[in-house]
Amino acid sequence: MRTKHLISLTAFLTIAHPALAQTPDRYSISGATVAVYNLAGSVTIERGTGANVVVEVTRAGRDAARLQVERAEVNGRQALVVRYPDGDVVYDGPGSGSAQLTVRGDGTFGGGIRGDRIRIRRSGSGTRAHADLRILVPAGRDLELNLGVGEVSANDVEGGLHIDVHSAAVRTSNTKGRLNIDTGSGSVVVNNAEGDNILIDTGSGSVEVNGIRTSDLNVDTGSGRVTGSDIVVTKLLVNTGSGAITLSDVSASDIELDTGSGAVTLGLVSQIERLVIDTGSGAVRLSVPANLSASVDIDTGSGGINVDLPVSISRRGRTSLSGTLGSGSGRMEIDTGSGGVTIRAR
Repeated sequence: MRTKHLISLTAFLTIAHPALAQTPDRYSISGATVAVYNLAGSVTIERGTGANVVVEVTRAGRDAARLQVERAEVNGRQALVVRYPDGDVVYDGPGSGSAQLTVRGDGTFGGGIRGDRIRIRRSGSGTRAHADLRILVPAGRDLELNLGVGEVSANDVEGGLHIDVHSAAVRTSNTKGRLNIDTGSGSVVVNNAEGDNILIDTGSGSVEVNGIRTSDLNVDTGSGRVTGSDIVVTKLLVNTGSGAITLSDVSASDIELDTGSGAVTLGLVSQIERLVIDTGSGAVRLSVPANLSASVDIDTGSGGINVDLPVSISRRGRTSLSGTLGSGSGRMEIDTGSGGVTIRAR
């Protein structure tokens, strides 16, 4: 997760909270980039109007009245912080799970700076409260969301999104702008995203990407499969510690797919400059344009090789093959520790 250093912090303005739960409060925050911090709850991010980011906060739970909302300046940007009483937090709402975070005295968290260790869990002793947020982001504004446990949904946003969660599922659709999603634990689904750069990192959780238009798409999962379709990018990088990679209708000039354990299935619809596939254990299946042009080097520790395209072979062994497809203008390298390789025309 990205390091966030606390540069300066204005004197907190504590905003009076409602006596009754489920009553939303509304806060308007200026600035090109706005940060929001919340330990537990559901978050919905939508496109807003006007000049400022607007955050609607709904407190809930038996101890909802103990939550405070404070304005701050963090890393030179305006921030809204939902403050929880000292001690552990009990949250059993949508997306509930468990997490352990280091929370600073100002209520912010992340970045590995010293603070108090806070546990969030479904049951047991602790503050029984959470805050559900609805965040309205005007076009051209950037949002940095920091969430402990819960769930996140972002729709129709035209601005940069940095979503950093410890344990939560994240789903986005129809976004335009830089997109950075970092989850310690939780699945990620991204549909119809367009921007300069899309980065998705999960410690544990599957990733699904569909309808992607960007220069760089980078997906990294410690444990979890990656699936997707209709991907048009310049550079595609997917890495899974453990989990299959299945992608279809991919157009990219530079592709690198790496999995410690899991099969790789790629449907390619464009010419390539570079394609590298590396699996510790798992079969590789490629469907490519019939006129694909590339030099080919394939090595399998154990598994057969089947190339169903006209190939000029320069080297052939029981578990290896080198040759040329077409004029050989691109480069293809495939390495599997265990698993066969199949390449066929679309």
